[in-house]
Amino acid sequence: MSIKIKIPVAKPRNRLALAGRLRRAGSHEGEQPARRARRAEKHSLHLLLSGRKTGREEDS
Repeated sequence: MSIKIKIPVAKPRNRLALAGRLRRAGSHEGEQPARRARRAEKHSLHLLLSGRKTGREEDS
């Protein structure tokens, strides 16, 4: 009679995620400040036109 021992094996990791983490990869949000500014202006214009924001309020 032989007893079988089952050793739990860790699930395989994503090699690409590890490589990105090692070189400190991240989001690209800092590379496009002009795009972010245009988006903010477009959003505030939409708020003004929809009536959810008045023109006299300070931008925050």
